[in-house]
Amino acid sequence: MNATMRRVVIGTAAVSMALSVAACGKAGDKNDSGSSTSSSGSKTIGLLLPDSVTARYEKFDHPLFDAKVKELCPDCKVQYANAAGDAAKQAQQVSTMITQGVKVIVVSAQDSAAIKSSIQKAVDKGIKVVAYDRLSQGPVSAYVSFDNVKVGELQGQALLDALGSKATPKAKVVMINGDDADPNAGQFKQGAHKILDGKVDIAYEQSGLWKDTVAAQKMSAAITQIGAKKIAGVYAANDGMAGGIATTLKGAGISGIPLTGQDAELAGIQRIVAGTQSSTVYKAFKPEADAAAQLAVNLLQGKSISSLATGTQTSGSGDKVPSQLLTPVSVTKANIKDTVIKDKLYTVDQICTADYAKACKAAGLQ
Repeated sequence: MNATMRRVVIGTAAVSMALSVAACGKAGDKNDSGSSTSSSGSKTIGLLLPDSVTARYEKFDHPLFDAKVKELCPDCKVQYANAAGDAAKQAQQVSTMITQGVKVIVVSAQDSAAIKSSIQKAVDKGIKVVAYDRLSQGPVSAYVSFDNVKVGELQGQALLDALGSKATPKAKVVMINGDDADPNAGQFKQGAHKILDGKVDIAYEQSGLWKDTVAAQKMSAAITQIGAKKIAGVYAANDGMAGGIATTLKGAGISGIPLTGQDAELAGIQRIVAGTQSSTVYKAFKPEADAAAQLAVNLLQGKSISSLATGTQTSGSGDKVPSQLLTPVSVTKANIKDTVIKDKLYTVDQICTADYAKACKAAGLQ
């Protein structure tokens, strides 16, 4: 082999090796959530969830959505990322998905107003956007969630039911609401006030920002302001915050008062069994994730969504969005069997660990 031939062979081999190394590096890339970032573009659906503090997103929403997309469209891919409670991070995740050629983005916004410009950028690139669980501002194509005003109504009614004869206009109730950046929080609050106003005295009301630590601090402030013995009940907008509040109540020597929640988290169900939380709201994760997946696949494939999104909701930016709203269910100790256990959200063994065995037996779960 002459010198010229050797140079050609060596050069070709070097190029081939470089391409192989690049290809190997690409296959192993991961995004923030640990999911593969591989994207073929034309059949890729993005899923952006807001935080990892709320147990439902990583444990239920993500895997359920992924499974339904694969069932409906076997050759589709799901590109996943979690904002970890950071609106700026979520905006960057949208930009990344735009760059990677994702065709539909399903997003549960960390901040429904802040994400508006990101959604506009995606739409300008021909990407369809589905608002999931929280109604984002901007030109979204569809929205799937639960009737959030109804959630608040269920919470308020459950609190009144638990108060019983103590539910009087003089009964002092503490309200710890969700994060105002989440439009759902305002709707939960609206529904709760619709039921509670005039029937009890909302003596203290603050946002807990969906954080158990913040909710615990607010509850401590409420106890100082109102007095431990004067608090008749507590409205907590979700189970995560209810956990922080329950700890504060216990530390202050307060027991036997109603405490609401939402999301039917395992810890919330266990507190209901133990009697330190009176209720939660069960929003079945699978129907919501399935509905979002169906909307996303239809939009990806250019199919109509009119039979799926039969209603309309108006977002904070004034956009009228085709919507699919599901029905929430109130859960108390009396119907745990008929809700979260019946739907196989949790097994009796998962709920009735050693610490809750005695309470489970008393509640008829074992």
